[in-house]
Parts: sequence; structure tokens; C-alpha cells
Amino acid sequence: MLVMSCTFAFGQIRVIIPESNATPITADDWSIRGSNLYGQDKLDEASQAFEKAIEMDPQNAFGSWYNKGLVLKKQGKYYEAIEAYDKAIELAPKFEPAWTSKGDILSYLGKYDEAIAAYNKAIEFSPPQGEGIDPKLPYIWNSKGTILNSQGKYDEAIKAFDEAIRLDANYTHAWGNKGSALLGQG
Repeated sequence: MLVMSCTFAFGQIRVIIPESNATPITADDWSIRGSNLYGQDKLDEASQAFEKAIEMDPQNAFGSWYNKGLVLKKQGKYYEAIEAYDKAIELAPKFEPAWTSKGDILSYLGKYDEAIAAYNKAIEFSPPQGEGIDPKLPYIWNSKGTILNSQGKYDEAIKAFDEAIRLDANYTHAWGNKGSALLGQG
């Protein structure tokens, strides 16, 4: 049975509801709870909620794995975050946000070739232009260009920055990074 108590100015009322009338908590409910907790910066609780969602519906848990990865990244648990993104990718291979987030962490860890490979997958799986431009696509191209620039691959970096600029002419980071690559080129 589900017991609910309500306290009013004049006393307390207890209502007993038979369990058969109670709405079961679903994996989606746990995932939404996790997202809300993440937004409140309650990371441990958010992680537990995502774990519950994954446990309840493991075959459809790519979003919960992705969100768990965001929690782990924010906690500085980068390798665990990569594992969570990999689980999301395993369940939904074309889920661009997981590829992008994985690329970001790999870049941060100095694993540049792996990061570029992840960014290439993110670019591949971004929505076609007929469906509108993915707002993260200029960021992905810029991130890829930044890695290439740091490796001294200036021509490739400039092409990546040009693509970011083509997608969003107001993306100032890409303009600045292109200038840096042009200077590096000599």
C-alpha cells in the first residue's frame, strides 16, 4: 500500500491508497529525475537515478548512459565517463551527442587521434542539412580544427575552421582559431 500524509493547519490527514492504483515508476521517470538532479548539481543522486533507469530498461537506456557520462565528466571521472558514452554508443551508434562528448574528453586527456575519430563520427551522424543544421556542428568542426592546429596540421585545421564558419558565420571561436592556424602556417 502507498500511504500519503498531508499536514494542514488544523491537523494531519492520512490517505491509504491500494498499490493497484499507484502508478509504477518507469525508467523514463528515473531518467527525468536524474536530469532534474543533475540540473541541481546533485551529482551522486543524479547518477543513482540514471543507474535505476538503466537497470529498469537496459535495451533503451542510451540516453541514461549518456546522461550518466555527463555526471561522471562533471565529477572529473573522465575514463568512467568515456565508458558511459561507449555504452550509449553501443545502444545507439548514431547518437551524435555521445560521440561529441567522448571527443571532448579524449581531447582533454590528450588522446587527439581518438578525439578526431570521435568528432568525425559526430559529424557523420549530425542531422542532414535538409533537417536543419545541428547547433553543435560548428562546435564539433572547431574542436576538430583546434586539435589539428595543435598538431601543426595547419591546412587540415583551416579546412575544419572554414567548415565551422560556413555553418555559423558568427562563430567567433572558429574565426580566431583560423587566424591562429594561418599564423602557424607562416
